[in-house]
Amino acid sequence: MPIRQIIWKEQFVEKLAVKHGVEIDEVEAVLGAKPHVRKISRGHVKGENVYAAFGQTTGGRYLVVFYIKKSAGAVLPISARDMDEGEKNYYVKQEESDW
Repeated sequence: MPIRQIIWKEQFVEKLAVKHGVEIDEVEAVLGAKPHVRKISRGHVKGENVYAAFGQTTGGRYLVVFYIKKSAGAVLPISARDMDEGEKNYYVKQEESDW
C-alpha cells in the first residue's frame, strides 16, 4: 500500500525528538523512500495493525519507524529509533536482494 498521508500527533512527535532524537523530516524520508516493511503486531482497533518500516534518511541514518496503518493510505507514526546491528544487517540484506 502506498503511503498517501502521514498523520502526526504531538505526543508522538515529542517522543521521537526527546527520547530517540529523531526529527519529523527523517521519518518522512524513510516512509517516502519505499522502506522494507514488516507487520509487528495487531493493533487495538480492528484493521489498524502496527508495522515497522526499515530505511535510511537522506543523511544516511538507519532508522526503524513504527506506525499504525490507517485507512486510505494514511499512517500514524508512533515511534522511531536508530536500527540496532541486527536490524541494520536485515535491512542491508533486503536492499541487496532488491538489486
